[in-house]
Formats: sequence, structure tokens, C-alpha cells
Amino acid sequence: MKTIHLAAVLLTLLGLVACEKQPVVVNVPVPVAVPGPAGPQGVAGNDGSQGATGTTGAPGVAGTSGEGTTVIVVPPASAPAN
Repeated sequence: MKTIHLAAVLLTLLGLVACEKQPVVVNVPVPVAVPGPAGPQGVAGNDGSQGATGTTGAPGVAGTSGEGTTVIVVPPASAPAN
């Protein structure tokens, strides 16, 4: 009877060793950093200085003379409101 128990124990141990699984590693996610409240407002900066004046542009090209007499037509005045 002792040999049967010994054989059963050996077969059980052999079965457990043959079915040994690798341990499962669970990666825990890194917690996300939550920003804190905003700090106090900083001191206002200094006013800037005025920039340099730009250069004067080139003079324009002279226009052409008109042909003949120029007539300006003025529209009639509107009637006064009663």
C-alpha cells in the first residue's frame, strides 16, 4: 500500500511540475498628474519705447493732361420738404 501512495504522490508531483505556468505580470498604469490651482498673477511689464520713423516714399509719376474741356454736371437740387 505504501508503494501505491508513493507512486500516486510522484505522479501528482510530476503532473504539477509539467503544468507549471509562468506568473502573469500586471502592469499598473502610472497615475496622471492633475494640475493644481493657478498661482497669483505676475507683475505688469514695462511699456516699450517708440520705434524709429520710417523713410519717406518716392514721389509719384506725373499724370497726363486731359484732352479738351472738362464739363462737370451737377444734379438738380432736391425739392424742400413741406
